[in-house]
Amino acid sequence: MDIYVGNLPYSTQDADLQGAFSAHGTVTSAKVISDRETGRSKGFGFVEMPNASEANQAIEALNGTDMGGRAIKVNEAQPRKPRAPGGGGRGGW
Repeated sequence: MDIYVGNLPYSTQDADLQGAFSAHGTVTSAKVISDRETGRSKGFGFVEMPNASEANQAIEALNGTDMGGRAIKVNEAQPRKPRAPGGGGRGGW
């Protein structure tokens, strides 16, 4: 099960997420999302746990708890919505 973790302090590292969630079960991966250009954390991340009951227990236990002075938001990750085709226009000729 993929888990979304939001409102993370910008100082949070992958290992911090791994540690917080591993107390509730097996963690396959933990990743804090960072900006491509600056490398700075975007304040959210994803954790993958193979056991759904452990994942649900972790969501219940950690949602709203304090991490680095911020109340984190934890819930099941939703599938990414497809982006609209195309891109910027090329101006009027």
